[in-house]
Amino acid sequence: MLKFIKGFGYAFSGIFYAFKTQLNFKFHIAALLVTAVVGWYFTLSVNEWLWIIAAAAIVLITELLNTAIEVLVDLVSPDINPKAKIIKDVAAASVLIAAIAAAIIGLIIFIPKIF
Repeated sequence: MLKFIKGFGYAFSGIFYAFKTQLNFKFHIAALLVTAVVGWYFTLSVNEWLWIIAAAAIVLITELLNTAIEVLVDLVSPDINPKAKIIKDVAAASVLIAAIAAAIIGLIIFIPKIF
């Protein structure tokens, strides 16, 4: 049981690392907080909240995986390497796609409430 509980500590350590070192992770957290406040203001339905939560989770997960991949690539390939660049670029692209999808979901939910 102690090992299980320690696992949560490692996970939170990873979240804190990303928040401390990654500007984009901070931006995504800030965007999530703004979205939550706006969602509360517009009293979103349960289904709308589920879409917001799913989109936010996907963005944060991809950002964390991107950070892990970047650190791993820097570890195994400290010198400039064209393949290392491709790996980092593709990982970053996954975050971009998730963020664009989240923004589209947000627009679909919030635009009708504004007009």
